[in-house]
Amino acid sequence: MNVDVIPGRMIEVPMADASGMDRRAFGEFVGPQGELASYALGWTTGSDPHAGRITIGIGVGNPGGATFHAVVFPHQGSHAYGLVDDPFEQVPQGGPDLTAEQARAHEDLPFVWWVVDRVMERDPRAWWMRHWVVGTQCIQTAEVFEQQEPILHVGHDEDGWWQLIGSSDAGPGGKIGHLWHAIDEDPTLQDVLDLPVGSRATREGVARMWTKT
Repeated sequence: MNVDVIPGRMIEVPMADASGMDRRAFGEFVGPQGELASYALGWTTGSDPHAGRITIGIGVGNPGGATFHAVVFPHQGSHAYGLVDDPFEQVPQGGPDLTAEQARAHEDLPFVWWVVDRVMERDPRAWWMRHWVVGTQCIQTAEVFEQQEPILHVGHDEDGWWQLIGSSDAGPGGKIGHLWHAIDEDPTLQDVLDLPVGSRATREGVARMWTKT
């Protein structure tokens, strides 16, 4: 099925109280029959509980055009969605902002959820947000944890753990941290956040391409 998810700009703004970063990412969606949608997703580090936001806009200029808003929250080891009343962002393909009740009654809601799933599958910023929402943990070498070495090897073990290794071999002094913290420090890790369980990725330097195995 030919579906295009086209990531666009990303805005990062420090919170006024220095408690974290407000991140908002935008993009466009093109369905197999040429269906158009725009999206925005975002999260604020330092906020608690962890909940991301997503906006989907469809049908700009058409009678059925609308903008849907939802939260993304941890659920049974993964994530789930819930419609909300409060608007999150404005997007080009959107129409009027819908409340949760209006969105549930809209005939295109199944299509909107389908778009949400494709965005979460294909936009690396959505992978980043998901790891923040669910609090994915990782094991890092001491050198990586202390930011003395860049991350050159990433593994996603059969037991679900992520491993981050620099130029030094992994030893017994590994540190446990959150994966999203590592991405905060090195956003190029976004490119390997879709590693399946049992897979690995390596690179020769921070500016080099990842090789996945």
